[in-house]
This record gives sequence, C-alpha cells and structure tokens, in this order.
Amino acid sequence: MSRVPIEQILELPTAERVELAQQIWESVFDHPEGVFLTTAQRDELERRWIAFEKNPDEGEPWEDVKRSLLDE
Repeated sequence: MSRVPIEQILELPTAERVELAQQIWESVFDHPEGVFLTTAQRDELERRWIAFEKNPDEGEPWEDVKRSLLDE
C-alpha cells in the first residue's frame, strides 16, 4: 500500500478532500465492528435513531447534502 503524506492531501482542492474523506468514511462504515463508541455516543445514536423512526421525512437526503458539500 502506498502512503501519501498528510501535507500533500491537505493541498488538494476542498471538493477533492471532501470526496476523499467520504471514501475513507465509507470504508470505515463497511466494518462498524471496528469503531469504538463511548456510552454517550451510543446513547446519542440511539436517540437520533428513535427520532428518525418517529419522523423519517425530516431532514435532507444524504445525496443532497453530499452534493452541496462537493459544490463548494
């Protein structure tokens, strides 16, 4: 695996850094068992999940949020 210095990554345009961060996050999301959560974080996720189940139409679709971030 080749490594790129963080300084080089930070020189990328904002949209490219956001896309890279998204790719990294998705790779983490594929293996959630490797992510340590504190009790407070688990509680917050549970609270948000319950809120979502009560009103799933609230908020914006991820694709819209992602598009607005990449358009900056």
